[in-house]
Amino acid sequence: MATLDFTVIFFVSFLGFISLCKVVTGFIKWVWVMFLRPPKNLKDHYGSWAIVTGCTDGIGKALVFQLASHGLNLLLVGRNPLKLQATADAIRERFGTQVKTRKVVVDFSKTSGEEMSKTMEGVIEGLDIGVLVNNAGVAYEGATFFHEVEPEVVESIIKVNVEAATWITKAVVPVMAKKKKGAIVNIGSGSYGGFLSYPLYTVYAASKAYLTMFSRSISLEYKKTGIDIQCQIPFYVSTKMTKFRRSSLFTPTAEAFSKASLGWIGYGEHVCVPYWPHSLQSFVLKLLPRSLKDRCVFLYYLGMRKRMMLQDSREL
Repeated sequence: MATLDFTVIFFVSFLGFISLCKVVTGFIKWVWVMFLRPPKNLKDHYGSWAIVTGCTDGIGKALVFQLASHGLNLLLVGRNPLKLQATADAIRERFGTQVKTRKVVVDFSKTSGEEMSKTMEGVIEGLDIGVLVNNAGVAYEGATFFHEVEPEVVESIIKVNVEAATWITKAVVPVMAKKKKGAIVNIGSGSYGGFLSYPLYTVYAASKAYLTMFSRSISLEYKKTGIDIQCQIPFYVSTKMTKFRRSSLFTPTAEAFSKASLGWIGYGEHVCVPYWPHSLQSFVLKLLPRSLKDRCVFLYYLGMRKRMMLQDSREL
């Protein structure tokens, strides 16, 4: 009997020790990747040119300056020629002749997918394309029930958030596969469904869910060709799109997020949360029951919708 009791105690203790080791190991790994792991030399590892879509505001604009600081030349893709020129001028002012820039004016919301692909194929011909960042994205103006969303808004979200990333990637992958190296980063969103539902922003969230699955699947297809593909997940960032004007620990500036972003490019995680406070948020959200998360989020956005409608009525 004593032997049996000892065996049970030993077995339970052993399982507890294994569980503790797993937690400790996971924490050590998290500290390493978030704070200690050195970023890759993108220029040497992949190539001398980087493509960034949606590069004139927010995360995209911050990313082009981060990439430039690492010595990469930049192919700036956006719909507004004046903003593109302003971004190119700002890069030239800061980095001088060390960083070359080229501008591609294209309105993803009004361009067919095949046309996007052909445009990019022509532009990148002869360039040593090392990095592609699919950052361009649009969202609702405010919390809105699905049936109330204007048709042109739905179409714009699908074309910019889904089609553009798909067709630009389709144009770039053969170039990277031919030289057997390259990195593709799709900027996703915490709304994609991995942590919680996103009611009243349904089409936007669904478009980001597409990017997540697209990234995970295509990364397996091209892993053996030397192309590293990942989807990076930001939560709230202080940008025009989110309408958060003040930054905080959990709502960083675009510059803070972009700096964290570069530290993850080229590492094995197909879907990752680069900014460490967002990573903590994702950890907590995974622990909470989905029913509780869904209810809280729905009530939160209903409140946001009511405030938006009240403000609109006052303006009228």
